Amino acid sequence: MDDIPLSALSLALVVLLAMSAFFSLSETAMMASNRFRLRHLASSGHHGAQRALDLLNRTDKMLGVILLGNNLINSAAATLVSVIAIEMFGEEKWALGAGTLVVTFAILVFSEITPKIIGATHADRLALVLGYVLTPLLRLFYPAVWFVNLFASALLRLLRLAPKANAEAPRLTPEELRSLVLESSHLIPQKHRAILSSLFELNNITVEDVMTPRGNIEILDLDLPWEEVCAQLATSHHSRLPVCRESLDQLLGVLPVRRLLGSLGDSEFDEASLLEHIQSAYYIPSGTAVFSQLAFFQENRQRIGFVVDEYGEILGLLTLEDIIEEFVGEFTTSLPGLGQSLAWDADGSAIVEGSRQLRDINRMLGLQFPLDGPKTLNGLILEHFQDIPEAGVSIKLTGIAVEILQTQDRSVVTARIFRPASR
Repeated sequence: MDDIPLSALSLALVVLLAMSAFFSLSETAMMASNRFRLRHLASSGHHGAQRALDLLNRTDKMLGVILLGNNLINSAAATLVSVIAIEMFGEEKWALGAGTLVVTFAILVFSEITPKIIGATHADRLALVLGYVLTPLLRLFYPAVWFVNLFASALLRLLRLAPKANAEAPRLTPEELRSLVLESSHLIPQKHRAILSSLFELNNITVEDVMTPRGNIEILDLDLPWEEVCAQLATSHHSRLPVCRESLDQLLGVLPVRRLLGSLGDSEFDEASLLEHIQSAYYIPSGTAVFSQLAFFQENRQRIGFVVDEYGEILGLLTLEDIIEEFVGEFTTSLPGLGQSLAWDADGSAIVEGSRQLRDINRMLGLQFPLDGPKTLNGLILEHFQDIPEAGVSIKLTGIAVEILQTQDRSVVTARIFRPASR
């Protein structure tokens, strides 16, 4: 070493630290890269992504070549610092100790912490380039990597931690995918993000959550005078009407109203002609998941169904539009003149119909009414009182102040909700 100038030794040390930094950066960048993005790029023909995925599919080999190079270089750097210290200060013990501290500091700052921060920050971009460098290195040092991995594999088997030969890549659960969608605000527009988030919730809600309750269903009662029946057909805003006698307990079927509009003025149009157009009713068991019902609608080529309980009693009406509105938002299915939007007034309150779904109230007003019991505000109030409350009574439901404004018969017609102070 006496013939080698100190400047050359110092330059060699810098090169070794740079090479160590490269391996540290490679390890962090490859392991922190987004495999879903790499798969997308690889399927589009990106060669860098294909090489990176090939390396990640052989994690033991990839880490073997990275750590082999990193440890060899760090050991060489430590030895070189000892040589430089001896050249400068002789074989003094304090010089060797100081050299150890210096090389430890240099490796930590320049070869470990800094490159790993860079690798973690720009993992996706770096992985596309590193594949071109690490692949030939793995081929070059494959015998050494294979030999080292023999001992590593044996140790893993001894600890019962050996990876399975045909282990599948880790998959995201629906909850994890939903969190990924919600956190990607800078990538997905707000409207698209809301739709995707709602799609993940379809399996967690049932048909009772989105159906039109029985009391709000518009029916065509054939026991009424024929003139009233024709007038209702001419003025109805629905394309289909349930046809019955007296009530839904005597349901005859569903009538496609549009097919009869041209016949309303015909003198020969009578009840018998109307009955010829009635379609059989389609029934939906209560508790059916909304997403499953969407598939059933498609398989059975239906657009409307009646939700029934275990005794066969009709609980409400569900349409294909109701399900679609659940994840895309309200559109033109509401009746003219009936406001569907809901917002806080200037005084921090909102007047809500008792028949309004709790899911809609929570979504529109940002509240947290419980959804595991009654489905409407009226049902939640009646469950609390175990009786029909009088107008003017105020209560607190899950910390939210509610004032009863109007009651009729056996239900709450309207109520005023006060925004909690923390909102």
